Amino acid sequence: MSVSAAVSEAYRTCEETTRREAANFFYGIRLLPADKRRAMSAAYALARRIDDIGDGDLPAEEKLAALRHARDGVAHLRSGVLNGHTDAILVALADAQERFALPTEAFDELIDGVELDVRGATYETFADLHHYCICVAGSIGRLCVAIFGSSDPVRAAALADDLGVAMQLTNILRDVREDRANGRVYLPAEDLRRFDLPDPVTGPPERIAGLVRFEAGRNREWFARGMQLVPLLTDARSKACLLAMTGIYRRILTRIEADPVVVTRERLSLSAWEKARVAAVSLARSTT
Repeated sequence: MSVSAAVSEAYRTCEETTRREAANFFYGIRLLPADKRRAMSAAYALARRIDDIGDGDLPAEEKLAALRHARDGVAHLRSGVLNGHTDAILVALADAQERFALPTEAFDELIDGVELDVRGATYETFADLHHYCICVAGSIGRLCVAIFGSSDPVRAAALADDLGVAMQLTNILRDVREDRANGRVYLPAEDLRRFDLPDPVTGPPERIAGLVRFEAGRNREWFARGMQLVPLLTDARSKACLLAMTGIYRRILTRIEADPVVVTRERLSLSAWEKARVAAVSLARSTT
């Protein structure tokens, strides 16, 4: 199936967004063959737009209106009729949807999760937080699996949810200080009470370290479940992409485990060289 000039230009716009904004995912996405790389970039570009609405500076009601507009675009995408939408991201996604049967309801779930952020939701239990993680990260995992291709789509989708939870939990630990400064606390209230802390960054260092170790242990369990997805993927490049993306997050988690209180001082990240090395190792592992 050929790609028209307009669709090619739309994909280029999405790939530029991915290259510019996808600090971690880009290192995995670039390992994919061209058709899958374009589709992943289109999915990322819309997810980035939705996330940016939630993280932006607009008043809450204007954010919610922008999210409703995004949901309208997704509805047109799902119907197969863009109905006058000329937005490059939707044009690219319409082509990707035709090629890979994307589960477009995943974008609606992402919007649901971002709406929780806009409304200032907090999480009493891990079950509550798990629902949020499924919305904002499991949804992206299921889109990725549709593009990757798998030998067992139903099981692969469930494992993509597990892996999404794992990666989002890493995000939450990594960003705990920044999120608290912005008035957001994602860690369950029941966990804070367990360690007698008012929030994740305030209190005796030994209690904070205990909390972070507890959360990191749970995080590892979700990675262990989710990584069962790898052998279900049907080609080496898709496996390499997944290994690269998860490898970056697992390295960040390892650094948090080595110094649990570091999350109250700084936001951990890997250098571009380290990310490139993870991608190279992932590619080698997937082809052996």
